[in-house]
Amino acid sequence: MTDRLYYSDSYLTEFRARVIESSPDLRRIYLDRTAFYPTSGGQPFDIGTLGGVRVNEVVDEDTRVAHVLDAPLRDTEISGVIDWRRRFDHMQQHTGQHLLSAVLIDLFDAPTVSFHLGAESSNIEVSRVPEPEQIRKAERRANEIVYENRPVDVSFRDSSEDLGLRKPADREGVIRIVSIQDLDRSACGGTHVRATGEIGPLLIRKQEKIRGNLRIEFLCGMRAVKRARADFEALSAIGRSFSSTLDETPALVAAQLEKLQESDRARRRLSSELAQARGRALYAQASPGPDGVRRFQQCVDSLSDDVRAEARSFTEGEKSLYVALAANPPSALVAASKDSGINAKEALIKAGARGGGTPTMAQGRLDSIENFAI
Repeated sequence: MTDRLYYSDSYLTEFRARVIESSPDLRRIYLDRTAFYPTSGGQPFDIGTLGGVRVNEVVDEDTRVAHVLDAPLRDTEISGVIDWRRRFDHMQQHTGQHLLSAVLIDLFDAPTVSFHLGAESSNIEVSRVPEPEQIRKAERRANEIVYENRPVDVSFRDSSEDLGLRKPADREGVIRIVSIQDLDRSACGGTHVRATGEIGPLLIRKQEKIRGNLRIEFLCGMRAVKRARADFEALSAIGRSFSSTLDETPALVAAQLEKLQESDRARRRLSSELAQARGRALYAQASPGPDGVRRFQQCVDSLSDDVRAEARSFTEGEKSLYVALAANPPSALVAASKDSGINAKEALIKAGARGGGTPTMAQGRLDSIENFAI
């Protein structure tokens, strides 16, 4: 069993330990005690060095902790050094998650069902979906509690006691409890700051509905500062391109987007009208075959809406058949007038295509457009 030093002191960055077991290549070692946090409970592992060798991964193996190293370690009595910048960042994000989850419960009865601490941002999923204004209110309240600098305490209690936890613990025996004064009590084995002031600013960014829950992305501390700075620089660049202030930019962007959408609608309308005109012209130029059917076949880049409009216009003429072939991916479009005596869907399938449609227009995939014929 590994004595987990981070349970009692998340600020411990250097320690001495004894190697009690190693893999044959001496790259996976087990210590009698460690300050390295293994991946668990949504929080990633610590990095650092053991005996001067870089630690690449830390794995929780139930009662013991495995340290995966960058090179063999032959010493049996060693010193460990934790990467403090990464450790403290994780402490800020994890305590920030406890704070945000507790506020969402307190204000809106929105319980957290999962937590993930990522390299760039973190997220929680809540089973009740708050409104956007409620999310903003939760962010404000969380930051007010940060400014209050409430103590964050760690204690150990037996599961048989009345623990008053935010979420019932699924373990028996001695349970490690992380508490935020007058707000939250949670069973947790992670690393945490000593007071809410050390969390730093808490910034909520995007929200996404998933599996009936709401996923909320958030950042704490320097992550929040860096992200806010990056967002500001990006928005400022957009504002400069419009020669406007930052506050005026959203309205200008919305107006430009509406103009672009209007232009795109007009372009698509004109493109469709042009395709229809081409279809009529092609019909006029085509000569009836021995069966009286006017046929037209061409190769195109893709079976686009314009191609379909052209085919539809061509087959508005009496006794007509239109075929378009696209090479990438190999596919075919077949259109036939009702009086042509040709069923477009049946003809397409008979020619080896996989697809569907109606008797007057059908489309499907081919193995090859070579030798396609109707």
